[in-house]
Amino acid sequence: MRRRAFRAGLWSVRTGGAAADRPKTSSGKKAPQECPCGFFNDARRECFCSPVQISRYLAKISGPLLDRIDLQIEVPALSAEEITSCAPGEPSSAIRGRVEAARQIQRDRFRRSGAQSNAEMSSRQLRRWCELDPLSRRLIEQAIAHLGLSARAYDRVLKVARTIADLAGTEHLDSAHVAEAVHYRALDRGYFRSAA
Repeated sequence: MRRRAFRAGLWSVRTGGAAADRPKTSSGKKAPQECPCGFFNDARRECFCSPVQISRYLAKISGPLLDRIDLQIEVPALSAEEITSCAPGEPSSAIRGRVEAARQIQRDRFRRSGAQSNAEMSSRQLRRWCELDPLSRRLIEQAIAHLGLSARAYDRVLKVARTIADLAGTEHLDSAHVAEAVHYRALDRGYFRSAA
């Protein structure tokens, strides 16, 4: 039932006996912990979970679900200095400007098709707009071999790389865009794959 709803373009969310379906195009944010106590890989606090507990906990996250999460990153806890720092960050207006420019590039790119963004690219569009140079091809082949990326994950990496290039205002993908996109597949690396 859930898989059918997902393929139909819906996220099925169930909480406390209530159910709701949301469009798959809405941004889903997932924040899984790596273990029951939540301190696995924490630099300041010790995890007391056994390897078996961690393995069981991580096995709850299925490979097909991981394949569908485009940006997978670990976010470490902030230090006291980072929390209390008064140093200004990049202004939201600057970030918004880059994002709006990238969205316009995508609208122009897909104006004659049904797609509106890189995430909606078909296989044919993917081959056209995500052409890889030899170095980028070697990089993605290594990622497939070492991370065990599926065909779906490969397509998603290319779509993210295309978006990174758009944010940089670059017409062609290069190895830096592909490397960054592969880096965002953090949950495919290390303990998640070894625990599954």
